Amino acid sequence: MAVQKLPLAKAINASLRTALENDPKVLVMGEDVGKLGGVFRVTDGLQKDFGEDRVVDTPLAESGIVGTAIGLALRGYRPVVEIQFDGFVFPAYDQIVTQLAKMHARALGKIKLPVVIRIPYGGGIGAVEHHSESPETLFAHVAGLKCVSPSNSSDGYWMLQQAIESDDPVIFFEPKRRYWDKGEVDPSAIPAPLHSAKIARQGSALTLAAYGPMVKVCMEAAAAAEEEGNSLEVVDLRSMSPIDFDTVQRSVERTGRLVLVHEAPVFLGTGAEIAARITERCFYHLEAPVLRVGGFHAPYPPARLEDEYLPNLDRVLDAVDRALAY
Repeated sequence: MAVQKLPLAKAINASLRTALENDPKVLVMGEDVGKLGGVFRVTDGLQKDFGEDRVVDTPLAESGIVGTAIGLALRGYRPVVEIQFDGFVFPAYDQIVTQLAKMHARALGKIKLPVVIRIPYGGGIGAVEHHSESPETLFAHVAGLKCVSPSNSSDGYWMLQQAIESDDPVIFFEPKRRYWDKGEVDPSAIPAPLHSAKIARQGSALTLAAYGPMVKVCMEAAAAAEEEGNSLEVVDLRSMSPIDFDTVQRSVERTGRLVLVHEAPVFLGTGAEIAARITERCFYHLEAPVLRVGGFHAPYPPARLEDEYLPNLDRVLDAVDRALAY
């Protein structure tokens, strides 16, 4: 595949196709992933090309899907499970946190479970209840699980392949509101390590750190701030467990200020852990308190209100102004 400009959804499709071609032990399974190609068409055409034994339409039973994937992994396969929507993952939560995350330690390292669980997550698509959640912290808190989220097509392509190649279970959070955003994908590139953060935009006055769907908002905020004479650095975290604290630290040591942004509620969100760590590491470099912008500590609202719930450009810039005012 030559360098192409692809929407995130098609980049993930291309990544799955590459993994299926390269390793006969890779399987794709989930609700409607086969004939339908997934509700977002992310797996479109894969069952036609690789057959029903490798791209498997499952019953509507998330606990059974993940439990089956664990069994397949024990037998040497590398299952890639799709949870159709973020809010549907909770029937499988027991399998994920008590079996998938624990088996390697339980077996004293003798057993590996190379399972990837793909979860389209976040809001912004006008969906009904249980279709716009951001549950990443519930998984990042669990030892034994890796949690990552691409913000663009190139990372979607490469990070998924790296997740599939990992011998540890990976929860792969896909920002569904970005499925249609296009970006360049170079299949000959050398990807960054899976759990490393990236500097998406350089700046000097303040660091904005985000992952998944909020990276685009932070980039827009940095562009808007530049028009007012403020230079903002944007860090794409990419991984929520483990977190690349070193990259964030180096950025904050340069800028002296940090604003963390995610769709998930601010209360006990990923930003809380990063804020605590960076405050410890960069105490004498900080010119202002670390600030956080995120969702409210409330159930995700009906679609007509989600624009009020989701962090947006104005809320990010308000936090920037408050940090710069110190």
